[in-house]
Amino acid sequence: MTVERDKTIGVGIVGGSTGGWAALGHVPALRALPGYDLRAVSTSRQESAEAAAKEFGADAAYDNHANLIADPAVDLVVVAVKIAHHREIISAALSAGKTVYSEWPLGVGLAEAGDLTAMAAHAGVRTAVGL
Repeated sequence: MTVERDKTIGVGIVGGSTGGWAALGHVPALRALPGYDLRAVSTSRQESAEAAAKEFGADAAYDNHANLIADPAVDLVVVAVKIAHHREIISAALSAGKTVYSEWPLGVGLAEAGDLTAMAAHAGVRTAVGL
């Protein structure tokens, strides 16, 4: 089945290095699913982001999550970084009205997870936490 680009969900992966979990789990899944297009990756360094974008076939590479979230081609932000960074990244994505898929656990402790859940409900966007 072919899906037109304007009907696809543009995905951006935060933590999308070539040797991380995103490369092993998320990228193969996105390639197998119709209707999704990996459009951007971000890592902590521009060099590694560009290497990942090239390997994964993403259009854009960023050395920070803020630029990935601001990319108008990104509809869905996948958060695949250490838990300590989830709150900052998820909060920014929700504030921008982006759909969020976060790796489990959602936050550092129950209180943080509850705060992020409340933010998501207030933002009114789709969210998911998975493994």
